[in-house]
Amino acid sequence: MNELYDVIIIGSGPAGLAAVIYAERARLKTLVLEKEYISGGQVVNTYDVDNYPGLPGIGGFELGMKFREHADKLGAAFETACAEHIYIEENGIKRIQTDKGDYLAKTVILATGANHKELGVPGEKELAGTGVSYCATCDGAFFKGRTVAVVGGGDVAAEDALFLARGCEKVYLIHRRDRLRAAGILRDAVIENEKIEMVWDTVITEICGDDHVEAIKTENVKTKERKVLDVDGVFIAVGMNPNSSLLQGIAKLNEQGYVVAGENCETNVTGIYAAGDVRTKELRQIITAAADGACAVTSVQNYLLKH
Repeated sequence: MNELYDVIIIGSGPAGLAAVIYAERARLKTLVLEKEYISGGQVVNTYDVDNYPGLPGIGGFELGMKFREHADKLGAAFETACAEHIYIEENGIKRIQTDKGDYLAKTVILATGANHKELGVPGEKELAGTGVSYCATCDGAFFKGRTVAVVGGGDVAAEDALFLARGCEKVYLIHRRDRLRAAGILRDAVIENEKIEMVWDTVITEICGDDHVEAIKTENVKTKERKVLDVDGVFIAVGMNPNSSLLQGIAKLNEQGYVVAGENCETNVTGIYAAGDVRTKELRQIITAAADGACAVTSVQNYLLKH
């Protein structure tokens, strides 16, 4: 493991896989570290992807596998290992400590993405997997013909509600404000869907059930009125937490924990780059993550030419 790589990419979602494709085409000595056994990141949990150019309606898992197959075709090297810490040596070489040993690289691209936020209410952890879910496209089929609640107000929450409405008898979309943040086309679709009932200005205070979800307790944030809604499932879509702990204390992070990096994916640490959902950016989508991967490798090439 004393082999020195031009670049080590940590993570194999759309950003990481796009990065390795560009790195291999640039003939850079490259290694991808991925803690999971399946590549693709969050995209593999998406039922269908309708906004990736040229592949309308493709399944998320299938798209993730296509990315990986492309990388494999170019001869990309992957190692299933969990990165635990990044050390910067005196000569500028980056040493990545993993559960499988240490790896050395001239540059590092962090493409670790972000994880789903939790509500932090009683019953959430206890009933996770037995009615509480963070992925409607993964678990929605289990609730066909039943009543569920979706929590959130952004694009993901709206998309989840619309997806679940295809098979569920009723969908409550619970949002703590009086207006959805979701894109206009999604807002309209939600409001027009007869199976979706909006529950405005409301938060969940408890998820109830013995061995599975049976109901939720809610509270109106304005009137303080409390209600109990009978539901069979709760789908939580309240945002993401960036997986940026590897750069904590090393590179600059913003208040939300995202790595501060521009369109060239450069962090404030020479030779370390952040691509995809883990970095500060306006839009977090598959296509923007893939674009980041390409941009990060371009920055790596420029760095290697000068060092």
